[in-house]
Amino acid sequence: MNSLVPVIAERFSKHFPGKPLLVVSPGRVNLIGEHTDYNEGFVLPGATDKVVVFAVAHRADGLCHFVSRDFDQEYRCELGQFHRSPLHWPDYLQGVLDQFLKAGQRLGGISCVFGGDIPIGAGMSSSAAIEGGLAFALNSLFGLKLDSLDLVKLAQKAENEFVGVRCGIMDQFINIFGQAKTVLKIDCRSLEFEHVPFEREDLRVVVSDTLVRRELASSEYNVRRGQCEAGVQALRAHDPSIRSLRDVTLDLLRDHRSEVDPVVYRRCEYVVRENIRVAEGCAALLRNDFAVFGGLMNMSHAGLRDDYEVSSVELNALVDAARRVPGVLGSRMMGAGFGGCTISLVEAGAVPEFETRVSRDYEAETGRAPKIHVVRIEAGTHAVDLG
Repeated sequence: MNSLVPVIAERFSKHFPGKPLLVVSPGRVNLIGEHTDYNEGFVLPGATDKVVVFAVAHRADGLCHFVSRDFDQEYRCELGQFHRSPLHWPDYLQGVLDQFLKAGQRLGGISCVFGGDIPIGAGMSSSAAIEGGLAFALNSLFGLKLDSLDLVKLAQKAENEFVGVRCGIMDQFINIFGQAKTVLKIDCRSLEFEHVPFEREDLRVVVSDTLVRRELASSEYNVRRGQCEAGVQALRAHDPSIRSLRDVTLDLLRDHRSEVDPVVYRRCEYVVRENIRVAEGCAALLRNDFAVFGGLMNMSHAGLRDDYEVSSVELNALVDAARRVPGVLGSRMMGAGFGGCTISLVEAGAVPEFETRVSRDYEAETGRAPKIHVVRIEAGTHAVDLG
């Protein structure tokens, strides 16, 4: 059991009467498959042991009373009377409640204490952990009998419509569907998924934070989407069945290279190759071949750096520093780019040297020390009992 569970339970007892439902909701990493989601491609995330823990109970008065342990703040609102808050964190919770009510679900007021150890701003999706955790808790607490995919969609809509962030579905999906010792291959078109084993006890997943804000990420994200759509439009003239880059083969792309703007071509080639890398990565994991998987991570970073052009000096410095450490199987940037984090696959015995050398080399090159988080692949959102 996560060590935060009794901490959050005790904090609940100081604020509210009764015994709460306790829910553990994880952050996530994406092993491979970047910028493929909005091209209806494939991603390969895993749930982690960095989590948000909820303690939630019914109220009879229609009030929703939230306590954030991490921010040491409280927020109250009437059920159905939701307004954006200058504190920001209540919006993720209100958004979930709002979506449940819009879906016609019958709720009552709640008392809720939550807190966690997911690094904020490190690209591990603490927002989806909050949304997925509360959605799971409401479903259990009020006996709503919604299935897991319903919870995923409600949690995503909470962020899209109430918080106002046009995120894809990957973060909420892995939050609900994650399993220990597996990663999840998600088809972002059909939402079909497959659990793929990730069982090497002697390996660690290491997330390294550049501490650089991703100021260009939103604007450049829209540019990349437009470039991918331009490539699809050009190729659709030759094959009307093409809906997205998901439907494009390397051969087709190469055959019509002269008809596509050179920059658009590089963007499209990266996405097509990245979808292939996800498939090859899953095949490698099924053979327990982590050396091949690490090599695919390296190729993913090269594509993101050179063809999709969403990396940065700082991200490249972290990846280069990681690869110089013996025992690192692969390393790449993770997320939208232009800052944020890298993800590395590291032999457990090499982690101390990784932390020392990567911190030293990165600080020497950039003048700032990175934050390094060692994580394990664990279960998705679930209820726990203190006994």
